[in-house]
Amino acid sequence: MKWYAVIIEPESGFGTPLKGDTLFGHFCWEVAWDKTLVEGGLDAQLSVYHKAPFVIFSSAFPRLKGDKQKVICAIKKPALAGPLPTFTDPDKRIENYRKKKEEKKNQWVVCEYGSEPLEPTTLESINEQELISLCAGDSWVDHSASSEQHDLYLNVTYAHNTINRLTWSTGDPPFAPYNLPVGYYAPEIELVVFVLLNESATDIENVTRGLQRIGEFGFGRDASTGMGRFRVKEAKELPIPEIDKGNAYYTLAPCVPEQGSFSISFFSPFIRFGRHGGHLARSRNPFKNPVVMADEGAVFFPAEGTKDTMPYIGRPVRGVSKAEPASVVQGYAPILPLLVRS
Repeated sequence: MKWYAVIIEPESGFGTPLKGDTLFGHFCWEVAWDKTLVEGGLDAQLSVYHKAPFVIFSSAFPRLKGDKQKVICAIKKPALAGPLPTFTDPDKRIENYRKKKEEKKNQWVVCEYGSEPLEPTTLESINEQELISLCAGDSWVDHSASSEQHDLYLNVTYAHNTINRLTWSTGDPPFAPYNLPVGYYAPEIELVVFVLLNESATDIENVTRGLQRIGEFGFGRDASTGMGRFRVKEAKELPIPEIDKGNAYYTLAPCVPEQGSFSISFFSPFIRFGRHGGHLARSRNPFKNPVVMADEGAVFFPAEGTKDTMPYIGRPVRGVSKAEPASVVQGYAPILPLLVRS
């Protein structure tokens, strides 16, 4: 398998976050419309997806400004948990609690992709304001410094109303308005999507062509209204992470871990309420069954005798759709080695 970092630039707001499993679903639709993107077409690749995934996408992470020859991005702080702090000095308990409260704001760590494993004790943790100064354009940095809103990804709520397609109006009062959130990235920001692909099934040129089409026509919810646009800037081939250098795995996308493969796990639950795209979006039942996943940033310690050197973990999820029984959810996630010292 080969590992790439695909650099993309947002060009609009997003109704759906750029997570790995949704990127995979969009790419599958591109393959359904253009069979040349993968060897043998989509059906052939999905039939062996449980043992030989043809492509695995990570979620999108903010890229730091600076040296464009390197891949340096901000990833979520590893979801490691520990005991509550105990304070032996009662005179400093308020000071220690305030320090702990400030540390909770540091939800990001700076990651320079390389051969060495990540070490939680040496990772530089940063808060949202520091992340803006490292990733966004100067105009947004200045705006954030003088504003109460310090978000690299700003959620804005838009009001909608239901239209009666028979009368082409909202109907008689009372109306039924509702709000939908749309997320906007800061100007000039670049995002990194890590792509793991099987070179016998596809190549990076086909993958980037599929991603470019997704960015042109829109990703996720409200794509028909102009949301979800992005531009693919470049793709960099990177060395495969040396998983055996660490004693744990750090996930770069939501995943469904295999049962019995891990002795200890730390993660935030994430529930994917998926729905179909393409012509199936207009089917009688376009919604998929909910899938409970471990969100990106999860940490898994392999069980004794199960440690693997593959750069991904997880499994595909089937049986999620009544409209299309062959549907598959990407339960895989690319991983980085994590070295947790006791």
